[in-house]
Amino acid sequence: MPGLAEFALAGAPIAGGALLGLAAGNLKAPDVREAIAKDMDLLERIPAEQAHRRAELQRVIDMRIDSLIAAADKNRELRELALSYQGNWRDIVVFICAILFTIIWWNVEHSRANWLLMFIVLIVLTVLAGIYAGRGALRAAATYLARRRAPQN
Repeated sequence: MPGLAEFALAGAPIAGGALLGLAAGNLKAPDVREAIAKDMDLLERIPAEQAHRRAELQRVIDMRIDSLIAAADKNRELRELALSYQGNWRDIVVFICAILFTIIWWNVEHSRANWLLMFIVLIVLTVLAGIYAGRGALRAAATYLARRRAPQN
């Protein structure tokens, strides 16, 4: 069944990208709050006469709490940045690169097993990149026209 093997080989780059995307979505960071709760429970169990150990464990707990607060602040900043994104020149660069990759792939030998599948994927990606680039260009033009029409004080 060489036809089935060629079909599997043709879809390998796309399947690999999809699996990587799924894996990236399922990765979870360690639960820092649970670790802090366990450390505080351990701190209560350490006898009072072991003051040095209690002080060191309290220092570790304080460091974890400080890092949790810093992470929350950083997360808020990243969320604000992501929500304020309006599209810019990078979308246009990605669109141009997608067009160039599609043209290059057109010139690859068409008898390759994965040629058609990859060409279709490149066309879809080029269209998506074009939509994002066009949307950013329209927003930039609208902002420019609105500033131009606004009365100057």
